[in-house]
Amino acid sequence: MSHDVVADALNMIKNAKKARKETVRIRRISNLLIEILKIMKQKGAIKKYKINSNEKSVEITIGDLSNCNAIKPRFTVDKNDIEKYRRRYLPARNIGTMIISTNKGLLTHEEAQEEKTGGCLIAYFY
Repeated sequence: MSHDVVADALNMIKNAKKARKETVRIRRISNLLIEILKIMKQKGAIKKYKINSNEKSVEITIGDLSNCNAIKPRFTVDKNDIEKYRRRYLPARNIGTMIISTNKGLLTHEEAQEEKTGGCLIAYFY
């Protein structure tokens, strides 16, 4: 395992989905990962997640998800460049979500375009 908690967690979720498992336990968590899981739950990619603070782990029930990945290196995008990266990482229009870290917190690429703000690309899923 590397030191990137988000990339490790998203790879574990993707591998569990490929192995046709319904749940996955991630033993390393961070605040950034919890915020990403909140967005994934809103979009239906995961059904639920339960944080176990004693073991410092999270149990995730996978929902409607085909692929998820961290974006490396974490490109800094201007509000005008979001569309270019959306075409690079997402399979088609209106399919999938990119997560962008902005000065207003984590936003999806649609919210960032509405607010006309740029930021740092973190992950994508569809």
